[in-house]
Amino acid sequence: MKLHIGGQTTKEGWKILNIQKKDGVDFVGDLTDLSQFSDNSVEEVYASHVLEHVGQKKVLDTLKGVNRILNKGGKFYISVPDMDVLCKIFIDEKAEAKVKFHTMRMMFGGQIDDYDFHYFGWNFEFLNSYLMGSNFSKVERVNSFGLFEDTSNYKPYGFPISLNVIAHK
Repeated sequence: MKLHIGGQTTKEGWKILNIQKKDGVDFVGDLTDLSQFSDNSVEEVYASHVLEHVGQKKVLDTLKGVNRILNKGGKFYISVPDMDVLCKIFIDEKAEAKVKFHTMRMMFGGQIDDYDFHYFGWNFEFLNSYLMGSNFSKVERVNSFGLFEDTSNYKPYGFPISLNVIAHK
């Protein structure tokens, strides 16, 4: 099985886990509790702009939970807002107020519903450290996954604002 966490659009070969019951969602649940999945039962996990919604106290256990459900050699595709990039945009003296406001929303979440809040700001250093501390064997940064058309490829100002990483079990 391939598991798309936080997804909304169906794609052949992928099952969707979402915290909200919507059309196309195969499993309703939270990334922080993957107990409905057996050990070593998933080939690949994809989570685009989901991990920043996990509270700091739960991040390590959440990542260990993803590692637990992955098969040996499995891949975890993670995309998060890149705080290094967003901070540069936010402090740019030439940036207009509406650009800074938009950037702030990418940092803290759009806050359009009870789930749209960010609890963690990620950069490669933090993400790599947490993934290695969660028993992943290799972490690589990539420009794009080429899997889904979503925020992992978002370029509102002509360059990507997402940090895209593949963690290997």
